[in-house]
Order: sequence, then C-alpha cells, then structure tokens
Amino acid sequence: MGSREPGENRARGVLASGSRLLCYTVGLFPQVWRAGEWFLRSGIQVPNGGVARYYRSDLQRNHAVSTEITGYAASALVFLERHDQARSAARFLANVWHPAAAAMPFEVDPAQFTYFFDCGIVARGLLSVWRATGDDDFLKCARAIGDSMARDFRAPDGGFYPILALPGKGPVERDAARWSRSPGCYQLKAGLAWWELWEATGESSYREHYCHLRDAALHTEADFLPGHADLRKVVDRLHAYLYFLEGLLPIPCAVLADGIGRVAGLVRELAPGFERSDVYAQLLRVRLFADSAGVAKLDRNAAQSEVECLLEFAAVSDDPRIDGGFYFGRSAGQWEPYVSPVSTAFALQALAMWSGGAPPNRRMLI
Repeated sequence: MGSREPGENRARGVLASGSRLLCYTVGLFPQVWRAGEWFLRSGIQVPNGGVARYYRSDLQRNHAVSTEITGYAASALVFLERHDQARSAARFLANVWHPAAAAMPFEVDPAQFTYFFDCGIVARGLLSVWRATGDDDFLKCARAIGDSMARDFRAPDGGFYPILALPGKGPVERDAARWSRSPGCYQLKAGLAWWELWEATGESSYREHYCHLRDAALHTEADFLPGHADLRKVVDRLHAYLYFLEGLLPIPCAVLADGIGRVAGLVRELAPGFERSDVYAQLLRVRLFADSAGVAKLDRNAAQSEVECLLEFAAVSDDPRIDGGFYFGRSAGQWEPYVSPVSTAFALQALAMWSGGAPPNRRMLI
C-alpha cells in the first residue's frame, strides 16, 4: 500500500485483482470483501469518477455526487488497491477544481458553497492517489486546495470559516446548533491535509498551518461534547469529535486516551436511541492507532464489542446497489435507508486493522 507500483493479481480473487493487505482480513471478515465489491459494482461511483453521498434504498436512487465523499472514496480505493478507480475519482476532483476560481465546491451542480472541512478531505484523497500512482497533477491540485484553505477560509480571529458562498467566497452565517456550520475541533482532520502536504513538499508553512489548527482544537475540544440537548445530535457530534481525535495522529498525545473514553461512554449510553456505523468504525480505528502510538492501551473487550456492533450494519441484499455496503444509522433498532460510502470505507478499514491485515498507517487513514 502506498507504493507507486501497480498491484499484482493475487490469490483468492479479492476484489477481482486482490489486495495484499486484505487477503488475510477476508478470511476473518467476509464483509470486508463484500464492502470492497460494493464500491466497484453498486454504481455509487458514477462514470465520470465522482461518488454519490449515499444510496437511498427506499427511493432506489443515489443522492447527488459530492466532492467530499469522492475524496473519501479516492482514499478508500487506494486502500483497496483499486488504482484505476482511484485515479478516476482523483481526475474528477482535479477537473472540478478551476484555477481561476480557486475553489472546490461542495456539490458541482449547483456549485454554491465550499467547505473548509471538505477541502481537507479532497486534498487528502488526491494525495493518497498521488502516493499510489506518482501522478504529479494530483499533488499539484492538492497543493492548490491546501493553499486555498489557508488563504480563503481564514477568519479575523485566526480561526477558519467553516463555509464560504461561491463565487464570491464570503463567509456563510454560522449556526451554533449545527457542528458542520460552526468552526470547531473537528476541523483538525481537514488539517491533516496540511501535514501531509508538508511531508510531500517539505514546505514548512504547511506544518505551521497544521500546528496552529491543532493548538486551537486542543484549546476548544473539551466543550464539544455533548454539545446539544437532542440526543441524536449528540451522536452526530461523536462522529465529528472522532474527526478531531483522528486529526491528532501526527503528534499523538494523552488527549487521545481521554477522548476515547468520553466517546465510548456516550456511545454505550445513546445506542438504544440512535447509532451510527461510522462512529463505531472511527472509534475502533482510533483505539488501534492510539495503542500503536503508545498513548492509550487497547481495551480489547471494548474493541471487540465495537466490532460486533459494526458488523451488524453490513447490508445483505439481492440488490447490488445495497449488498456489501454499510448502512449509515439505526434509530431505535430500525435501519435508516442510507447505504453510505463513508460508513462503508471506514468500516472496511477498521475491520482490516482489527484483523491485523492492515497495521495502523496514518497516511492510509480514510
């Protein structure tokens, strides 16, 4: 993984061409193979390379293509060693970026808004494909996006606006009740793009941007949870808070251990009302990364419980648009009708890491 050499055909027919990281995993978790097949066969990636936000099983259609979700998918396809599909996703993103406007829209049609967080995910997806293929066009585009994040989203208080309106790039009014429309510690995952750009280019300004954002996130993270009176919204904020914990991985610290404990306690408390598969997957991944970094000893019993909960979200259907994907959420025991590429990507990576088939590798984090 991460090599610039194309993957070879391998035994067992894993994802048609095989994956050296996943061959072992599939023996333990066939859901990983089926999740990979879902990315390839479900139609969630459309012919131009873009990836839809989710599939609505009740309406039998995909939602609109999203640049953020395409960025996640690009990283996931590299993880699966499906470099042709990953290139297709990266080319879509590079084509959406217009140098004159210097903006990465949230959705292409219409291109009304650009999100700080989404830009970071898109840049990381492009960097992932660049590392896998050596195509410098993707590095060039990732740098342009990283520069836009530092320049266009900077607020007078030194923070970063979460959303800008296009084409003028004026800040959209913040909404304190919605984490995605407010600045916060969760933005640190987007900041990983700056760290990875520093690694790729050696330009110290990128590292400085990341460290500035990290300091701000550490200063505000204690107030992020629970953060809302609506318990469903608290679960949504768990997902966002885990983004913050993932953002700490370049410079691990004790906050990881504390954060894992906070999230795990709230997950157990709130699960009877609402559960999200991506929260289980993110929590499992963070546990494994924190253990590998030596900042939080792995609670194997808790992790095993999260694995079992996560596996319940794996969809089984005669419909290839559903089968193998992971459902987004469950409310009071009832599945919500969203088969999500992000949930699926996080889940297959978490299960691969848990099985030992994919040791913790920060650059490969989807």
